[in-house]
Amino acid sequence: MNPLTTLAEETRLTLANLADAASDLTVPSLRLGVTGLARAGKTVFLTALVHNLVHGGRLPVFSAAAGRRMTGARLQPQPDDTVPRFEYEAHVRDLIGNRVWPESTRQVAELRLTIDYESASYIHRKLGPGRLHVDLIDYPGEWLLDLPLLSKDYAAFSREALDRARAHYRKEIAAPFLETLKQAQPDAPAEEPSAQNLAGCFKTYLAACRADTHALSMLPPGRFLMPGDMDGSPALTFAPLDIPRDAPAARSGTLRAMMERRYEAYKAHVVRPFFRNHFARLDRQIVLVDVLHALNAGPHAVADLEVALSEVLEAFRPGKRSWLSSILTRRIDRILFAATKADHLHRSDHDRLEAILRRLVSRAEERARFKGAEVDVLAMAAVRATREATVRHRGEELPAILGTPLPGERLNGDAYDGETEIAMFPGDLPENVESLFGQAESLSEDARAAFQAAQSDLQFLRFRPPSLDTTAEGLTLSLPHIRLDRALEFLIGDRLA
Repeated sequence: MNPLTTLAEETRLTLANLADAASDLTVPSLRLGVTGLARAGKTVFLTALVHNLVHGGRLPVFSAAAGRRMTGARLQPQPDDTVPRFEYEAHVRDLIGNRVWPESTRQVAELRLTIDYESASYIHRKLGPGRLHVDLIDYPGEWLLDLPLLSKDYAAFSREALDRARAHYRKEIAAPFLETLKQAQPDAPAEEPSAQNLAGCFKTYLAACRADTHALSMLPPGRFLMPGDMDGSPALTFAPLDIPRDAPAARSGTLRAMMERRYEAYKAHVVRPFFRNHFARLDRQIVLVDVLHALNAGPHAVADLEVALSEVLEAFRPGKRSWLSSILTRRIDRILFAATKADHLHRSDHDRLEAILRRLVSRAEERARFKGAEVDVLAMAAVRATREATVRHRGEELPAILGTPLPGERLNGDAYDGETEIAMFPGDLPENVESLFGQAESLSEDARAAFQAAQSDLQFLRFRPPSLDTTAEGLTLSLPHIRLDRALEFLIGDRLA
């Protein structure tokens, strides 16, 4: 049995999958999960994917489109009436009409895209045209990192959370929380003001870890950073406590008993419903990763990202998919990790960006492959905000990128107004990826200095979405991208064969 589920939940999942399978007898469906950690570009990816398929974008690696076998794609009502609809039309207006990036994901959202196609198989073509419902499930990556909590009790959660907080690269960020923790007595009578104060300090520490300066990723509980309508509820008002490994069970009425009860409520009312209603019903998954953001922040952020990605893979239920197994218990059989914002680099560095991400997920990838899931890694930009050019500087030709920086972006003392296009040389990623990770893994001060020296020539700006050209007939072209077609081929290409 899966460690994240109970026997009753396995039964409910089986019944839900039986219902899904019954509807698939008429038109097959594929549930694609889209997630990533904060600012990785989930909303942009989903919007660009749908826009390119609906509007016939240039997708040369996506075989169904390249072979002209895809005859149409359109949005249809989603199957889950209680899940918010992904606001595709509003996001397109932001990207194309206003040239601003849409707001990031803060809840689960869904969209159904129906694709009509001709099979590549002669025999299947004789049976008539094919049709596939692709149900796109958008959810925050922070919620994904909560799933391992289902197999941990409060004492284990506390030990792991405090070990991270006391790590040498976090202890300064966590200092106010750790100081407040010193005053907390687990066996003292529970008092709501004390619980709220400690939980508030813990949340402030998690938010500081996520800030651009540190860019840390391993920050459960995820809902503490995006509470939504549960803000202030007891289930979101707890914090880890120092609990000895040989400590007896918590006495009723103590601070520890209160925190333990609220932690279990968080698992029961926040984490488990997300797993049961959404995650456990997925067929395919893409995990978007902002590798450049972690590289900018330094070796601690890179090492922390690797731990987070390992936790992500632990949460999946991968396995080879057969018709019977998909009915009994659904399995994610393909997982794609994508390093986003490849358009911030010249194409000569895209392979290096991909190699860095591949190194990050290699251990977790081996574990997933052992269980039967197919894993791939790529560097991409769902919406390409820059173009490439060659710039002559001091008699030397340099590969550069052209784009319009967002208002307020600064480089070398210059501030940009959001209207002026510039050419810039973003620098090169390290050629020797292993040396980069050797520095990240040691996490010493000398290694940190070496890491920063290796990254010193890198310069990243945030750019506005591109201005799209129109045809002679006045039609707006589809959103430009880097390797979105390769992602589509891996995630759904086999289902359109």
